Amino acid sequence: QVQLVESGGGLVQTGGSLRLSCVVSGTIFSIITGGWYRQAPGKQRELVASISSGSKTNYADSAKGRFTISRDNTKNAVYLQMNSLKPEDTAVYYCNYAYGSKWATNWGQGTQVVVAS
Repeated sequence: QVQLVESGGGLVQTGGSLRLSCVVSGTIFSIITGGWYRQAPGKQRELVASISSGSKTNYADSAKGRFTISRDNTKNAVYLQMNSLKPEDTAVYYCNYAYGSKWATNWGQGTQVVVAS
């Protein structure tokens, strides 16, 4: 069974940075698309960024220019570098994976990000 373990969240001031990490086990990591979602209180979970097996990246408009997703196939890891953080970035961040365009339905525990104004 695939397992996802996220880390790196925390409390940061507006304008600060955080780097989230996700280690994926139980699958052939190099062939999957990796992604970061977030869910703020009272809102639906949304896709923030994704990176394909060929390292093609896509970002939500809210993340463009501030967030960078990357992957390290030697470590089975996906990262999300978040800069210029805003209070509206406050959410629980989850990583996920996809085979092709089909995202998995199992999730990790997530990592909380709080951006103080």
